[in-house]
Amino acid sequence: MAASYEQVFENNKQWVERMKGSDADFFDKLAEGQQPEYLYIGCSDSRAPANQIMGLEPGEVFVHRNVANMVVNTDLNVMSVINYAVVHLKVKHIIVCGHYNCGGVKAAMTSQDLGILNPWLRNIRDVYRMYRKELDGIADEHDRYNRLVELNVIEQCTNVIKTAEVQQQYAANNFPVVHGWVFDLKTGLLKDLNINFEGTLNNIKEIYDITPH
Repeated sequence: MAASYEQVFENNKQWVERMKGSDADFFDKLAEGQQPEYLYIGCSDSRAPANQIMGLEPGEVFVHRNVANMVVNTDLNVMSVINYAVVHLKVKHIIVCGHYNCGGVKAAMTSQDLGILNPWLRNIRDVYRMYRKELDGIADEHDRYNRLVELNVIEQCTNVIKTAEVQQQYAANNFPVVHGWVFDLKTGLLKDLNINFEGTLNNIKEIYDITPH
């Protein structure tokens, strides 16, 4: 059963005591600032919390989450997060992490009116359109949706690589590097899709090159 509203505050107090028990100065250090090496762009699904699945503590990962881990260039929210993480925090790695059995991906492929979600999920339909031949060749519906989860992560990684901040910072510093992961809810394990970051960057440069010359 989910914790009650009041129980959350008791949980918070217990968490504080555990952290202080491990390091008496933990919160003093936390208040001094952040220098995370990772930007994590994930799904809003409550079963896929960034810090926990990565085994990282507060201050170690900068996080943005939305429905189906999308990176849409007209979304000022995600674009602002990428800008801040790359330009100001100087993160070394950007991770786009989807998860199998994603409700957002499945909803995108239904033929019902989902209201305000329609234009958002249309971006996933675009991914399906791009890979339709491969996806239509997968007979099992469950396997097809999970493959779409992977392909959506790959395309969102490409969208990250298209951004000016990522291209410019990588040209200057050889970081950040973009990675694509999928979280398996049934096993708790992360799958690395082994994105070819430099290969993707080189392939898109003719059209999306925004580095100074």
